[in-house]
Amino acid sequence: MTLRALVSLAVAVVAVVIVCAGGLGGFLGGGSAAAGCVPVAIAAAPSTFTPASAPPTVWPAVGDWDGDQVGNAATIVTTGAHLAVPARGWVVAVATAMQESILRNLAGGDRDSVGLFQQRPSQGWGTPAQLQDPVYASEEFFGKLAAVSGWQAMPLTEAAQAVQVSAYPDAYGKWEGPATRLVAAIADAAGLSTDGLAGCGATGPWTQPVLAPVGSGFRSSDRPGHDGVDLSAPRGTIIRAASAGTVRTVRCDAVHADTGAEWGCDRDGDPVLTRGCGWYVDIDHLGGLLTRYCHMDRPPTVTVGQPVAAGQPIGVVGSTGHSSGPHLHYEVHHHADASPNGAVDPVPFMAAQNAPLRTSP
Repeated sequence: MTLRALVSLAVAVVAVVIVCAGGLGGFLGGGSAAAGCVPVAIAAAPSTFTPASAPPTVWPAVGDWDGDQVGNAATIVTTGAHLAVPARGWVVAVATAMQESILRNLAGGDRDSVGLFQQRPSQGWGTPAQLQDPVYASEEFFGKLAAVSGWQAMPLTEAAQAVQVSAYPDAYGKWEGPATRLVAAIADAAGLSTDGLAGCGATGPWTQPVLAPVGSGFRSSDRPGHDGVDLSAPRGTIIRAASAGTVRTVRCDAVHADTGAEWGCDRDGDPVLTRGCGWYVDIDHLGGLLTRYCHMDRPPTVTVGQPVAAGQPIGVVGSTGHSSGPHLHYEVHHHADASPNGAVDPVPFMAAQNAPLRTSP
């Protein structure tokens, strides 16, 4: 049985459970990227709970996740869809379950923790039997997430921590990439819209790498060799892939301007003393397009050859390499040519992709 057929079966199973439980929410809501940034209200789980029918027992593996793990993730995704949670919420929930249980429906854990999210009966999440039902546990997670003001605009780890109140509040962020890829695969197989998958500001097949004003422009009269634009985002701002593609380059490029000796990317660069892009990433896209992201604060969170989704985090803003302060230097190239010969002005290009570089969506 194909992944699409199996996930479609899971959608049907979850739909029956939710209809029988009182018809919680609508299906997906508005269907635009902006909808992912609009607060949603989710009905509380019913006071009388009927365990869900068993999901398919055999699921195909996806990447590093085996069939059982994919099945549990699919239940989270389809439950979120039927509760009208934006796609970004599915990623938050799946990443949380990856951290808490490695997507295993555990019978126990730390103290009285139970299930995919390691929710605790003693903290009012439900009975142990309820919390071992993936649908119920997912409903509880999404209900708490919806009550967090502004969760759609938060970094994933902050949104997850607001729900879970974990002793390891920074642990969820490392799962954002894997969760995004797994959710995208499940949603594709189930025919679910993934608008807003990457969070606020994500639009269609292209999105802004950061939401920040354009500073220094493309090949201006005072900087004719400036092959991109500088986006004035503060240090630590998450940088996102502007479109789906494959990572071509991940490296540190920072040398002394006078000698060519290594400057390194373990410290900020300098506009006079340093040359190079600092920590940077190149991504290949369809149609021979390439995007470049320079001056990252620390090693990127992606690796060469890794596929990435539009809006997927790839690093954070910094000031390594030839830089006078924190910002993202962003380039677009045609013909798969990473040299200056292939560079085009990102401002009109991104505007043509319905993802104009700007301060807010």
